[in-house]
Amino acid sequence: MSESIFTDAALGRDDMARLVAADIAPGAFVNLGIGQPTNVSNFLTAEQDVTLHTENGMLGMGPEATGDLIDADLINAGKIPVTELPGASYFHHADSFAMMRGGHLDVCVLGAFQVSRGGDLANWHTGAPGAIPAVGGAMDLAIGAKATWVMMGLFAKDGSSKLVEALSYPATGLGCVSRIYTESAVFLLGDGTVRVRSTHGITFDELAERLPVPLERA
Repeated sequence: MSESIFTDAALGRDDMARLVAADIAPGAFVNLGIGQPTNVSNFLTAEQDVTLHTENGMLGMGPEATGDLIDADLINAGKIPVTELPGASYFHHADSFAMMRGGHLDVCVLGAFQVSRGGDLANWHTGAPGAIPAVGGAMDLAIGAKATWVMMGLFAKDGSSKLVEALSYPATGLGCVSRIYTESAVFLLGDGTVRVRSTHGITFDELAERLPVPLERA
C-alpha cells in the first residue's frame, strides 16, 4: 500500500469543509447535516453545480447568509440563515423526507459522536440530560443517501477516540458511513476495514497507537 498523505498541521474547521467540498462530485445532490457539515456550503464552487437539499424543504441552498443577505424566513435545518441559488425550490417537509428516503441524494454529510470500524453511526444521543429526545431525520439521511460521510473531531474531551470498534451510544444507522473527515485524518471505510487517506499534524504510526481499531494505508 502507498503512504498516506501527511501535513504538519491539524485541519481547522474551514480546512475540513474545503476538503469535503472538493470531494463532492460535480452535479451531485447533497444534504449537509447540522453542525460542522453546514460549513461545506461556503466552499462549493459554481463549476461543481452541486444542488444542496435541506431537511426542512429546500433544493438549491447557497452559502450561509451574512449581513444584509440574512432573511429570517430562509434557514436550513440547523436554523442557520442561508442564501438561495437561481432555480431554488421549496416543498413540504413530507416531500423532503421522501427525497431522503427514496435514494435521491448522492451524498449526505453528517456530524457524529461515534463511528464504528464497520461504518455504524451514532450522532443523536449520548445519554446526557436534556439531549435531543429522538433520532429525527438523521436516520433517514444516513440510510437513504447513496453515500454517507461524517465530519467530526477525532478525539473526545477525555482523549478517547470517536472512531471505535463498536458503538457505545445509540445507533443512528448501521453500516452506512463510508468516509470520515477529522482534524487529524481522513478515513475510508468499507468491509470492516479502516483505511487512512491522509493524516494532519500526526503520523500514521502515531495515529495507529491512539486508535482502538486496526488501520491500513489507503
